[in-house]
Amino acid sequence: MKKPRLHKLRKPRPKKPSAPVESPVYVGDIDTTKLAKPTISKIMYDAKEIVECVLTAEDLAAFKPDKNKKLWLNVHGVHDVDLIKQIGTMFKLHPLVIEDILNTEQRPKIDEFDEYIFLETRNFYYDKTSMTASSEQISIVLGHNFLLTFQERATGAFEPIRERLRASRAQIRDCGVDYLAYAVLDSVVDKYFNVLEDVGEDSEALEDLLLNKPTNTDLHSIHQLKHVSIELRRAVWPLREVINNLMRNEKGFFQHATMPYLHDVYDHTVNFIESLESIRDTLSGMMDIYMASVSNRVNLEVRALTVVAMLFMPATLIAGIFGMNFKYIPWLEDHNGFWWCIALMAGIAIIMLLIFWRRQWLSSKT
Repeated sequence: MKKPRLHKLRKPRPKKPSAPVESPVYVGDIDTTKLAKPTISKIMYDAKEIVECVLTAEDLAAFKPDKNKKLWLNVHGVHDVDLIKQIGTMFKLHPLVIEDILNTEQRPKIDEFDEYIFLETRNFYYDKTSMTASSEQISIVLGHNFLLTFQERATGAFEPIRERLRASRAQIRDCGVDYLAYAVLDSVVDKYFNVLEDVGEDSEALEDLLLNKPTNTDLHSIHQLKHVSIELRRAVWPLREVINNLMRNEKGFFQHATMPYLHDVYDHTVNFIESLESIRDTLSGMMDIYMASVSNRVNLEVRALTVVAMLFMPATLIAGIFGMNFKYIPWLEDHNGFWWCIALMAGIAIIMLLIFWRRQWLSSKT
């Protein structure tokens, strides 16, 4: 397994300039020159037909929604403050909503207004090679006949929903924009499960490595996976409350037929949290396994050093005795005294080795 690179999942949060609400600013990647030019995807549909196109800022200024058709406007790139303000003016969004859309470092939340509901969540993407995850903020505005979604970048996350809209006689075409909002939320939650599955596979593979011979690389991997699980938990716990508020439907933006689908998304969110907690417990246990394995390895090394030291202790004692300055010492005048002394040392060492072997001190296992 390659040594992962340790880095934070999220960018360091930049300091927000002091400005009134009427002058919103983009909070995210400050170097906007590296970001792609924002694109606006427009889909107008009903049960019979669908019209899809890409708008520019100039096209958006001349665009007038058709009240007889449902509208889905998706924006890729929220760093263009003027564009976001233009969309906010067109759909009469509150200045605080525009400010929240431009701030890409927020936790999932929901705000309800008389004409629309605004909510935010996050999409996650996992890289198995480096064991790191990245995320993007998804802002959703649900009106009575329109849906606005704002993404930080074009990732193709909602392309399956567009494919469903393009299919004739699709259920999503017959239902209102509230069902489309459900489809977007369901797509986000499904991607959480994809990330969770990849993290679970990596944790299982890492656990097998720890049981054999743990290394410092494995310790870095454990920290990486724990960091990813913490970020997922931060995103999903508030999302559960967001969906719970949607199910109350106090403003009546969701039809009665859509409510069971929201309950299904809520159940999936709860299931995800339970599975995530299980993986977090596994990662905590893996840390204990790593520390126990390292401690056991140190004990084996200390035991080996102890065996070597004890083998030389009798020889050191005998050499010390025969090195004393007495006139009469056994074997001192014997021509074979040296060899008798060496034989005595070797015999004692062999006897001690046999004792250690019978007690399994020479085994690599505890």
